[in-house]
Amino acid sequence: MALCSTDTLRATSCRDGKAAAHLKVISIFAIFITSVVGITLPVFLARLFQGKPVYDKAVLLIKCFAAGVILSTSLVHVLPDAFDALADCQVASHHPWKDFPFSGLITLIGVLTALFVDLTASSHVEGHGHGHGHGHGNAQKKLKSSGYTRLTPIGSGEEAVEKKSVEPAAVEVGLVGADIEAAQTEEMVKLKQKLVSQVLEIGIIFHSVIIGVTMGMSQNKCTIKPLVAALSFHQIFEGMGLGGCIAQAGFSIGTTAYMCFMFSVTTPLGIVLGMIMFGITGYDDSSPNALIMEGLLGSLSSGILIYMALVDLIALDFFHNKLMNSEQFLKKASFIALVLGSTSMSILAIWA
Repeated sequence: MALCSTDTLRATSCRDGKAAAHLKVISIFAIFITSVVGITLPVFLARLFQGKPVYDKAVLLIKCFAAGVILSTSLVHVLPDAFDALADCQVASHHPWKDFPFSGLITLIGVLTALFVDLTASSHVEGHGHGHGHGHGNAQKKLKSSGYTRLTPIGSGEEAVEKKSVEPAAVEVGLVGADIEAAQTEEMVKLKQKLVSQVLEIGIIFHSVIIGVTMGMSQNKCTIKPLVAALSFHQIFEGMGLGGCIAQAGFSIGTTAYMCFMFSVTTPLGIVLGMIMFGITGYDDSSPNALIMEGLLGSLSSGILIYMALVDLIALDFFHNKLMNSEQFLKKASFIALVLGSTSMSILAIWA
C-alpha cells in the first residue's frame, strides 16, 4: 500500500488539466499524420515496384519487417500494459482479480478466437476453391465425349494412329487443368492474405482505441508529454506492419484506402472520445473500472496479434513461401528484416 500512496502523490503533482488538453490536441494531429505516413508508405512502395522483377522480394521483406513490428507490439507493448493494469493495487487487492491471472487467460482466449476465425475462414476459402474446381472435370468430360477415350502406351498400327490423334487433346486438357489449378491456388492464397490483413487490422484497432481513450481521459501531463513523440513513432512502425500486409493482399484501391483511413483515424478518434468521456463524466482513467477494461481489452488484443504474427505471418512465409525457400540469401535477408522490425518496436517501449 505504501507503493500505491507514493504513486498517488506523484500523479497528483503532475495533474494539470489545461496542459494535458494542450498536449492531447497536439497529439491528435501528430499521431494522425504519422499514422498516414506509416501505413501508406509500404502500399505506395508496393505499387511503385509492381510489375518489376524485385516486386515480390520487396513485398516479402516489407511483410517480414511488419511481422517483427506486430510481434513486438503484442509482446512488448500491449501484453505488459494489460498485466500492469490488472496488477494495479486498486484492482489486484480485490476479488476475483487477486485470485487468478486474468491477463493470461484473456490472452489465451484471444489466441483461440483468432484460431477459430482462421479455421472458419480457411474452410470457407477451400469450399470456394472446390466450387470452382469443376472446370477441370468438365474439360475431361468434353475430351471423353469427343471420342478420345483411350490413352495407349507405345504401340503400332491402329493403336499408334489412335495415340497420335489423342495426344494433342490430352495435352490441351492437361494444360487447361494445370491452369485452372494454378488459378485456384493463387485465388486461395489471395483470399487468405486478405483475411489475415482484415483480422490483423481488427486486433490493431482494438489496441489503438485503448491507447487513444486512455490518453484522452488522462489529466497527467507527465505521462502524456513523452507519449506524444513515442506514439508517433509507434504508429509509423505499426502502420508499416499493417500496410505491408495490405500491400501483399492485393485489395482494390477503394478497400485499401478505407483500411488505411481506419487505421489512421482510430487513435486520434480514441483520444477525442476519451476527452469527451472525461468532460461529461469526469471518469478517471486510473479508476479500478477503467483499469479492468484496459487490462481485458489489451489482453484480448495481444492474443489476436500474437497468433497473427506467429502463425499467419512468420510461419507462413518462413516455412511455406516458395520464393523464400528457393533463395537462401532472401531467407537471411527476411530474417534480418524480421529482427529489425522487432528491435525497432521494442526500443520504443522505453518511452511508451
